[in-house]
Amino acid sequence: MSSNGSAADAKTDAKRGLRVGVVGAGVMGSNHARVLAGLPGVILVGIVDPLPEHRARATALVGCRAFAELGELFDEGVDAVTIAAPTHLHHEIALACITRNIHLLVEKPVASTVEEGRDIVNAAKSAGVTLMVGHVERFNPAVAAIKQAISGEDILSIGITRVGPFPPRMSNVGVVIDLAVHDIDLIRWFTESDIVEVQPQLSSAVAEREDIALLQFRTASGVLAHINTNWLTPFKARSVTVATRGKYVMGDLLTRQVTECFGFKPDGSYSMRHLPVGHDEPLRAELIAFLEAVRTGNVPAVSGDEGVASLEIAIRCLEQPAKPAASAARKGPRRVVG
Repeated sequence: MSSNGSAADAKTDAKRGLRVGVVGAGVMGSNHARVLAGLPGVILVGIVDPLPEHRARATALVGCRAFAELGELFDEGVDAVTIAAPTHLHHEIALACITRNIHLLVEKPVASTVEEGRDIVNAAKSAGVTLMVGHVERFNPAVAAIKQAISGEDILSIGITRVGPFPPRMSNVGVVIDLAVHDIDLIRWFTESDIVEVQPQLSSAVAEREDIALLQFRTASGVLAHINTNWLTPFKARSVTVATRGKYVMGDLLTRQVTECFGFKPDGSYSMRHLPVGHDEPLRAELIAFLEAVRTGNVPAVSGDEGVASLEIAIRCLEQPAKPAASAARKGPRRVVG
């Protein structure tokens, strides 16, 4: 299906190769273009960004055409678009694509507000186009191994840590939208249940918006979960632990090591094993899943409704204003000496 065609043309277009564009030539958008350029059955039409330096970098990295305006990409004819532009532009760009019957993957969060997210979802459903939300962490091979390990288990609790240094790029969001929304999605995906209770603790130590968040949740199925996230840790850490009645699973999402404890005995002993973990690049796996949904018309791996649900929980966490850090004298993260 192209911007000049109809939804009925999707299968025919898939045979000739899907014509795909990328909107946003920042770091994430450039990576989208890089991966798409290397996928079989895909014609990377080009990448859109209003900034000349972004377009130049994307062209140098990928070798694709770059456009200053979205309309220029539409004029070339595209079947699908991935949107990696700033979040506040998602709504406008997504609706522009949907009105032209263009399938789309929208990077997380799906929109700036729940209302805008629902607008996108409803418009996509009415037009019959595929809408997927880019929660790429689901495609991390370590996350997939954890999901498989807990399948069919009676989950009791989930703990997720996602911390690191202050990002070099300035953003108009804090750690909840930038980082924790990944893990809100994982909690909902692991438990296959909605989050019904939210207990956030937020603080601003060095940023105007929250840079520390301790978030507690309860799902409709009774699972207790918590997320620890901040921009004050001098190194990146990404870990997940899941306790079930039959096992305890620990995963490091950076090293991609997943360990399972099982066979608990009354004397406190248990068995332990490392689980096999794949080596796929998460973004590549995500984009392949999106394009497969476009070709088949099947429900995408992360639906628009799921993206909106995770955004709604993240925004609920922000309803409690962030508090100043405990020590007003401390102006920044402690420096590690040694």
